[in-house]
Amino acid sequence: MLPIDAAAHSSRWRRRHPVDKAVLGLGLTVLAISLPPWPGAALVLVAAVSVLLGPAGVRARQLWRAYRIPLGFCVTGAATLLVQVGGPDGLVAPAPGGPVRAGELLLRTSAASLGVLLLAFTTPMSDLLPRLVRAGVPAAVVDVALVTYRMSFLLLDAMRRIRDAQAARLGHTTRAATWRSLAGLGATAFVRAFDRAARLQSGLAGRGYDGTLRVLVPEARVSVRFVAASAGLLAAVAALTFVLERLLP
Repeated sequence: MLPIDAAAHSSRWRRRHPVDKAVLGLGLTVLAISLPPWPGAALVLVAAVSVLLGPAGVRARQLWRAYRIPLGFCVTGAATLLVQVGGPDGLVAPAPGGPVRAGELLLRTSAASLGVLLLAFTTPMSDLLPRLVRAGVPAAVVDVALVTYRMSFLLLDAMRRIRDAQAARLGHTTRAATWRSLAGLGATAFVRAFDRAARLQSGLAGRGYDGTLRVLVPEARVSVRFVAASAGLLAAVAALTFVLERLLP
């Protein structure tokens, strides 16, 4: 199990309905995209971090380990706005207004990523995906997502076992041995993926699979108070953004 999935299953908000957390997490993401980068996205970022480390009970180390990957993509995307290719200044030159646009993009994307992480850290996929059918998503799409989600963990576990076996047999002592072990790991994982898929298909067929995977979903009700508090927070962030936009230069 990935660390973010383990955190979601042990979250303080684990028993809350996914709609409660979606209103808050995805609402912050929408605000980060729609409000002005300064101070709107900055306020969204502060609000998301405060909720994650406060009421949601996510540890700072867990948050950083999960956040640093999307943050790397955000930084990489923003860095491209610092330069321009071609033009009178040469093949590659600093872009006019590049630092400002790069900073605005970085604020937007990093704040939006935290909104999505808020939902991910508090809502296991096993709780979210089955409920998508009720929201109008085709059952076949949800079934494929559930199977893919399950298979990804099986493959990660198989790859970990293979890598441990290779290390126990001194498969990583030299650079050449490491490359050979890596090639063997890829080939073995590829074969095992097809083998597990075939066994899964046979098992489903033997159990009378009719095109729909039926799973038990924990009972939960939408909390009107939680949704109202989330809406109040979103409204406060939006209102404070417009006030500060007028006061700040």
